[in-house]
Amino acid sequence: MTPAARIQAAIEILDTIQEGAPAEQALTRWARGSRYAGSGDRAAVRDHVFSALRCLRSFAVLGGDTTGRGLMIGALKSQEKNLDEMFTGTAYAPAVLTDEEVAKGSAPKDICDRLDMPDWLWPLFQNSLGEQAEVTARALQHRAPVHLRVNVKKTDVSAALTSLRDDGVTCDLHLTVETALTVNNGSRRVRQSSAYQSGSIEIQDAASQAVVNVLPLSDGMRVLDYCAGGGGKALAMVAQAKLEVFAHDLYPDRMRDLPARAERAEEKITELTTDSVAENAPFDLVLCDSPCSGSGSWRRSPDAKWNLTQEKLNEFMQIQSDILEAAAKLASTNGVLVYVTCSVLNEENVDSVNRFLSSNSGWKIAFQKSWPVSETTDGFYTAHLTRDI
Repeated sequence: MTPAARIQAAIEILDTIQEGAPAEQALTRWARGSRYAGSGDRAAVRDHVFSALRCLRSFAVLGGDTTGRGLMIGALKSQEKNLDEMFTGTAYAPAVLTDEEVAKGSAPKDICDRLDMPDWLWPLFQNSLGEQAEVTARALQHRAPVHLRVNVKKTDVSAALTSLRDDGVTCDLHLTVETALTVNNGSRRVRQSSAYQSGSIEIQDAASQAVVNVLPLSDGMRVLDYCAGGGGKALAMVAQAKLEVFAHDLYPDRMRDLPARAERAEEKITELTTDSVAENAPFDLVLCDSPCSGSGSWRRSPDAKWNLTQEKLNEFMQIQSDILEAAAKLASTNGVLVYVTCSVLNEENVDSVNRFLSSNSGWKIAFQKSWPVSETTDGFYTAHLTRDI
């Protein structure tokens, strides 16, 4: 595909997303219907689409329209590219620009346009992040780094770096998370690398790793990953100590990749159904990586930023309360209840914890920490809750 043809593909995909299709679904549908597109083409088109979603408001202002075409015009203007070189109307390129399109568009002036934030959400960002609100919003306009977790039970950081480099993947040591590597070249080769195939490394954001690294884990503990999803944190926990680890998710299909991942790591993780969780309690530590807005990871799922509403946020907050109430019953008397979100909003973080504490006497915060959205991590929050015995 030519660069212009890739732009046209992105335009069509963005129009599909604007009609209501999830971004991943729209991209997958396009890829299946475009067998002529090579891996490099698919990656380039994906980058165009995700960049436009991260910067939807500013690109729409620059391009003069919220359509896929308007967004890509805005994207090219933001890069100071020559539009006439792409909009030629030949060889699968976008149609030539009309006089009206040429006249449209202006530099974003409104703060929410400039920062690509929904109007209703910006005050919540300011309240939650204070002086860091604008820095966070600007970080969300850019692509997230790719991080790997070194499985220290199987290898060490130096050996992992060497193995990855031999397979065409170059990484740097993470600045603050000792188990993390930052990929700077060859990210699409990671899953084919011998380090990945052998379970020596896993793909996991550095802040997600850090959440596990601060857990009070020790040999012999029985640990439950209550909202396990793909099982990344369960795998990270079992790499920290000799643990009996259990995984549960209300939607078991989310754990479909966990058995293969555990096999690669040569670890045993016992999956529990919702009906069998209580039968296996109590647990020394219950980790609740709760469903949330995902505001700390919107670089990876940028359409979620625009799909979030106050009503959906309220629903997340209710789910978070329900999860903490249920999980608290599964922790042993001296156990630790761990609450985690990949959100930067107070409403889902400290406020959720305080709501639980206000209705559950006898519990207290033993530890809490936030990781901001930055060049080196996604945004995460965690709180460790213990009984006040």
